[in-house]
Amino acid sequence: MLKFIRSLYFGKRVFYALFGISLLFLISFWFETLYSITWILTSILLILVFTDLVSLFSRSSLEADRVLPEKFSNSDENMVKITIHNQHGFKTNVEVIDEIPVQFQKRDFLKSLEIPAHKKISFDYLLKPLKRGEYTFGNLNVYVSTFLKLIKRKYVFNKDQLVKVYPSFIQMKNLDFLALDQKINLHGIKRIRRIGHTMEFEQIKEYVRGDDVRTINWKATAKNNHLMVNQFQDERSQPVYSIIDSGRMMKMPFEGLSLLDYAINSSLAFSNVALKKKDKVGILSFSNKIDTLQKASSKLSQLNRIMEALYNVDTGFYDSDFSLLYSRVKKHLTHRSLLMLYTNFEHMSALQRQLPYLKAIAKNHLLVVIFFENTEMTKLTELDVSNVSESAHQTIAEEFVHDKLLMAKELQKHGIQTLLTPPKDLSINTINKYLEIKARGLL
Repeated sequence: MLKFIRSLYFGKRVFYALFGISLLFLISFWFETLYSITWILTSILLILVFTDLVSLFSRSSLEADRVLPEKFSNSDENMVKITIHNQHGFKTNVEVIDEIPVQFQKRDFLKSLEIPAHKKISFDYLLKPLKRGEYTFGNLNVYVSTFLKLIKRKYVFNKDQLVKVYPSFIQMKNLDFLALDQKINLHGIKRIRRIGHTMEFEQIKEYVRGDDVRTINWKATAKNNHLMVNQFQDERSQPVYSIIDSGRMMKMPFEGLSLLDYAINSSLAFSNVALKKKDKVGILSFSNKIDTLQKASSKLSQLNRIMEALYNVDTGFYDSDFSLLYSRVKKHLTHRSLLMLYTNFEHMSALQRQLPYLKAIAKNHLLVVIFFENTEMTKLTELDVSNVSESAHQTIAEEFVHDKLLMAKELQKHGIQTLLTPPKDLSINTINKYLEIKARGLL
């Protein structure tokens, strides 16, 4: 009985009808002929409500299901599919209210549908998470009514479904093509001019126009009576590490996503490209302690290990300890490696404090320091000012932007590779930097 009461709802039409009947009863106090008519209308309403009640509650005749992907991709649109099967012998009106995870702060989800008799329909909607972690969906509430819309029956399905939000594997798949030697032109992808070549020998082949004349093999040429050249390929199985600073400076948000999440999404996409280039990839994250250390490997399962390792990395309000990073790198990374360090500096003084440790790391490894343009400051510098206050704000913003460029120059002066990039272009620019280093044979 309690279950029946909890699933029973009256539609708006019932309350409108009751209000009208009450008004007629009031008017019938002065016009007695209306009294009997009002009772007839009341009887008709009761019969219709009872008929509606029997039609909806005679048996359970509706099934619904929420279909979730195995995992969500952070900062990407993820599809949620709802399927509803009407087993009634008549057309039903359905209202769907899905209890979306609290992280989205979305409390206005409502979908109204008409479903023919014995038909199954489905619809989908998109969710864009901006934070990694576990997301719990509540009830899938379905309210069913007949064409009279006097009574609604509530069904509840898929209570407490859990889905995990991982670093952006959709972005990783979209950037797969960058691992190919012959890249295609896409909007927003900058073509890199590759200088020089690596020295891992592949084969001797006949000279064709356009080959580098410096690679001519004179001994092979003398044997074959026509020009032969040495062909080289990118060196393989080189250790490549993504080092992610998870300190307080990486908590800064841009377009709803923290710098840490930008760095994690980028490192996953970059690691995927490096694996396809036959290099070994690893991961290290740190703040005031070492959070994660995954030794470099070229196994196909390494990408899943990296994804699981990055899933739980989070920022705190601690200052990052670069001396600890230096000691761990020296202890655990014994071979010369490419280190892609994702961090952020907002002031020159912050860089100067960490510069000795960065220089020490760069002595034994090829270090690339990746830090972020403050795009909000850049926007301020481009505004047309109209008063003294706005002019002062713009001057301060220009100083911040200038300091970022000075920091990049300071690192380059000490032989440290640098990448200063807007957060949204981080993945593309990081992969391009890696491909440039491979092409130039710097590692």
